[in-house]
Amino acid sequence: MQFILGGVVAPFIMELPSYHLPQVKTVLRYAGQKALSFIKRAGTIIFVTNIFIWFASSYNFSLQAVETENSILATLGKGLAWIFTPLGFGNWRATVAAITGLLAKETVISTFGILYKVTDATETTKELWNNLQQHYTALSAYSFLVFNLLCAPCFAAIGAIHREMGNAKWTWIALSFQTLLAYNVSLVIYQFGQALLYGKGISSGTIFALFVVVVGLYFIFRKPRKEKIEVITLDNLTHQTV
Repeated sequence: MQFILGGVVAPFIMELPSYHLPQVKTVLRYAGQKALSFIKRAGTIIFVTNIFIWFASSYNFSLQAVETENSILATLGKGLAWIFTPLGFGNWRATVAAITGLLAKETVISTFGILYKVTDATETTKELWNNLQQHYTALSAYSFLVFNLLCAPCFAAIGAIHREMGNAKWTWIALSFQTLLAYNVSLVIYQFGQALLYGKGISSGTIFALFVVVVGLYFIFRKPRKEKIEVITLDNLTHQTV
């Protein structure tokens, strides 16, 4: 952000208290409380999300039991899938998984498990990996991973950002910056990978990815704006008072 906003960094001075060696009992109790709180919060979010995904992937808007391809989730995912097509995972299942990742990143695997009808889906379930290999190349899968790692965090982290920022405007700016960064990085990875690794040649997506790289390098290496700072000395104060 410093490269984009530019300007002179203002000095920051904060008085720090004296450090003390904490007691082992206090550290263990505090860590246990935080871990238990995280498990309860994350477990609740994952549980509720999985129930919603199961319901939305089993019923249509008329609340009739249908196949997954005709479900509420499929209809919504297909309407948004085109956004991720330049990134290599422009199908509705990956789109839904990326969106549910905003609730909690841990739900991405379970979402794929529900959508591909794999019971007890984990990161080591062979049946789930076999289904994913049939629908994604190594490059598109890597692009999907990068996008989910860099995009806006889960709702709990978004709440923390809002508390630290103090207003909704800067919260939205932070989330937009993260999501845009994730989209552009995944776009560059997939488009350049298609051209260099798979020999697909130069396409409109490759040209746009090159444009993204050029713009990114400009903001990284450009010199920040220099602002003239008035230095107040004792002589200046003396002349002003006289």
